[in-house]
Amino acid sequence: MPVAQAQTLRLPGQQRGPGLGAFAPPVASVQRQADYIVAVVNSEPITNNEVRARMVRTEQQMAQQGAPLPPKNEMARLLLERMIVERAQLQTAKEQGVVVSDSAVDDAVLNVAKQNQLSVEELRRRMTAEGLMFDQFRTDLRNELVLNRMRDRELESKSKVSELEIDDYLREQTRGTSAAAQELNLAQILVAVPENATPEQVVALQARAQTAADRARSGTDFAALVKEFSSAPGGAADGQMGLRPAERYPQLFVDATQNVNVGGIAGPIRSGAGFHILKVIEKKRAGMPGSTVTQTRARHILLRPSGQLTEAAAVAQLQDFKRRIVSGQADFAALARQHSQDGSGKDGGELGWAAQGQFVPEFEERMNLLATGQVGDPVVSRFGVHLIQVLERRTTVLSPKEQREAVRAMLREKKLEEAYVVWAQEIRGRAYVEYREPPQ
Repeated sequence: MPVAQAQTLRLPGQQRGPGLGAFAPPVASVQRQADYIVAVVNSEPITNNEVRARMVRTEQQMAQQGAPLPPKNEMARLLLERMIVERAQLQTAKEQGVVVSDSAVDDAVLNVAKQNQLSVEELRRRMTAEGLMFDQFRTDLRNELVLNRMRDRELESKSKVSELEIDDYLREQTRGTSAAAQELNLAQILVAVPENATPEQVVALQARAQTAADRARSGTDFAALVKEFSSAPGGAADGQMGLRPAERYPQLFVDATQNVNVGGIAGPIRSGAGFHILKVIEKKRAGMPGSTVTQTRARHILLRPSGQLTEAAAVAQLQDFKRRIVSGQADFAALARQHSQDGSGKDGGELGWAAQGQFVPEFEERMNLLATGQVGDPVVSRFGVHLIQVLERRTTVLSPKEQREAVRAMLREKKLEEAYVVWAQEIRGRAYVEYREPPQ
């Protein structure tokens, strides 16, 4: 079954896709004690030893990631709740007749073996040698496939967006005119001023910032100026900070760009960090897709954590892929076709042209930090762990039809999120759960 996300111990089912990945090393053995029932879910028991085994696996994950461990009683409570929801969802799937064929499980086992560059028989022997039950391994994969098939079916039916909904959304957005309702995409050059800078140093750095601003206003490529002048930490190669609500920018930036048109330059302006030169990349009302947008063409390799692939192991595997790609020992597209666990794999991981807001925030934030051609470090989203490469960027004007499709995609993603929360709560609410002795 899927394991808890080690960093946050989120409740169950927060990933919507199947989690079939590489075979993880066995966890430390769990010392058995007299077992007892800690909870009953619709007459099906969950035992203390089951919770303890899950806790050992989660603690191992968190140790691999360097994450601090919560108190054991709190971890046990969260993991028990996760297991209760998993059990309730599996029971609901059985009631609804959701089944997975033996051939689908065979394919999943084969996929795990391929991820580890093993045959199925070699995988079986390795698991047996390490004290793991191969039959239980197949059962866990089957349960995972069942759960995700049911989730996908339930959510898909609740995520359709009508033309009327798009019309209503566009009409509602046209009413917002305040600065607070704006979204901005700004690019910046930061000429940092050291904390203990002398007055002479400040004057020199201000002059340097003014030179950068003057060259930006004269038409010099802003991305080139970023590389030459900027010392902003953790920014994109072109200095862009991403489209976001105005309140998520420093008020200093909002005030400085309030009367600046798209493409215009503001600054230098002084903050505690230094002197900023700002370029307005995009302005629009919050929630509205802009008529002019920056689009990115990217590709990725996706690994989905599961009971057989910890999140830390997926990160490590993708980090190795990155090393091989950057060194020229492997081709990104070939690795995506072989390993990526989503529909883009057959296309070498290609995701096509995408505007801001079409990917989940974690993916998009990492993608926006990458220069063209760059391969980023692995990033975790609710769908799994991604290795991302940016292929191209462009600025384009959306047609009215494309704007409507952008709204449709945005509303659909929102519906999916809302539908998942409601669905998971309903499953949990319908289950009869009897708590017995607390887990130890």
